[in-house]
Amino acid sequence: MREQTKVVRIGNCQIGGGSRIAIQSMTNTKTEDVDATVAQILELEEAGCDIVRCAVPAMNAATAIADIKKQIHIPLVADIHFDYRLAIAAMENGADKIRINPGNIGSADRVQAVVDVAKERNIPIRVGVNSGSLEKEIIEKYGKVTADGLVESALAQVRLIEEMGYDNLVISIKSSDVMMCIKAHELIAKQTNYPLHVGVTESGSLVAGNIKSAVGIGNILYQGIGDTIRVSLTGSPVEEVRSAKLILKTLGLRKGGVTVVSCPTCGRTQIDLISLASQVEKLVENIELDIKVAVMGCVVNGPGEAREADLGIAGGNGEGLLIRKGEVIRKVPEENLLDALKEEIDKLV
Repeated sequence: MREQTKVVRIGNCQIGGGSRIAIQSMTNTKTEDVDATVAQILELEEAGCDIVRCAVPAMNAATAIADIKKQIHIPLVADIHFDYRLAIAAMENGADKIRINPGNIGSADRVQAVVDVAKERNIPIRVGVNSGSLEKEIIEKYGKVTADGLVESALAQVRLIEEMGYDNLVISIKSSDVMMCIKAHELIAKQTNYPLHVGVTESGSLVAGNIKSAVGIGNILYQGIGDTIRVSLTGSPVEEVRSAKLILKTLGLRKGGVTVVSCPTCGRTQIDLISLASQVEKLVENIELDIKVAVMGCVVNGPGEAREADLGIAGGNGEGLLIRKGEVIRKVPEENLLDALKEEIDKLV
């Protein structure tokens, strides 16, 4: 059962209140390079990204948001650290949400200046706390970085903004420690009804990052906690979106799109199944059909293993089988397997 959190609107996207869980990513271009940033955001949109975040480390990045916004179609979040003036400039240039850590923005009057502009424009603030940025006094209190400390820090900063007269907030508490991240979300979900942005920060490269994110984000979402997610990877932001979509689909939280299943290969495999499976995944990644496609490396067990799939291919020695609902519909040369599968998928589109 999803937690019924407060509804927050970020541009044309709504999170919280049981809304569809939104997928986020973050550009790795220089934000002030408008052309490169827009090109990457459009690529992310095509991959299925719902909300994009851009780093704003300097004033030219903040002012670039105005030109970027004219050319994209999803909400843009400005990521701010240290300089409150950048947060104000980002909002004045059209940012749909800002991400700040009030603890590193500076004095209360500087935080108040940011809150005042956000309130005037009704722009949500994401209060972000990471295990690497936890306040010294909280670390000393608990002896080290802990889930309790992350929650205490986040809620203290939320209270600070509430006392300034604003509650259009989203909370993010992230750690690179997966189990700490899970525990922190379990704790904070009991203490607030603000929407939660879920992710495992600094999770690593494509393989390690995907495994840690799937375990962490998947566990949290399975408990009904979380309103928007980001899979943080050291790699292409597009891969983050692909991974996030698969996590949501695996948990039954997103419908639509082709699900590809493939066997792990064995000594009977007589085709390049690894390459074939990758080609099939690429073929179907942007097809919004709610079907399952099986890719099998053995004509002996292929039809049986693919019985629960809508379509399947099974490779043999220079040839393969095209399968529909577990029944072989025709035999084709190995080099034509992908094209034959595409023909069958095209009939369903």
